Amino acid sequence: MKKLLLVAMMAFGLTANAQQRESGDIELIPYIGYSSSTFNGDQVQSLDRRNTARFGVNADYFFNDRWSLRSGLNYDKMGTQFGSQESNLDYINIPLNANWHFGSTRKWNLNFGVTPGFLISAEDAAGTSFKNQVESFQLGISYGIGYKLEISDNFSLMFDAQGLVGITDIAKSDLFDRMNVGSSFNIGGVFKL
Repeated sequence: MKKLLLVAMMAFGLTANAQQRESGDIELIPYIGYSSSTFNGDQVQSLDRRNTARFGVNADYFFNDRWSLRSGLNYDKMGTQFGSQESNLDYINIPLNANWHFGSTRKWNLNFGVTPGFLISAEDAAGTSFKNQVESFQLGISYGIGYKLEISDNFSLMFDAQGLVGITDIAKSDLFDRMNVGSSFNIGGVFKL
């Protein structure tokens, strides 16, 4: 019985530490998610959220088993709704986040940083473009929390929640200020390269 218990403890110990990363390790994370966004700024109290899908691919470059730099390319549908009217803003966002891995097996992470975004399109509900009224660049503060469910030494499933708060005015008009704000819930595959 003692030998069986010892073998089980050793196996658990090896499994628990199997996915801890070292300096120079890289993880590639394609994902899909559900996002919800609206505007911050002037006269935005009666605006409804825009709820859509999002997707992208991120990568973590590890400095040690606790810290990594996360970046990637994310396709985010942002904007808002007001009755039957819509502001549909599509961006390519590039997060530049510090990612802190915590817990005894480093399966949890908190990330925070900045996210520059580049406007791809701006359309209303009828598909009419108003891209000339929106700044082509936005900068936001990004943050999130996630969990990795280990499947093997080189693959995990990722579940996370992310947020973005715009800090630059996206409206070209001087009459009001508008900043994007959004959140998302995502699932992805984590591949150790």
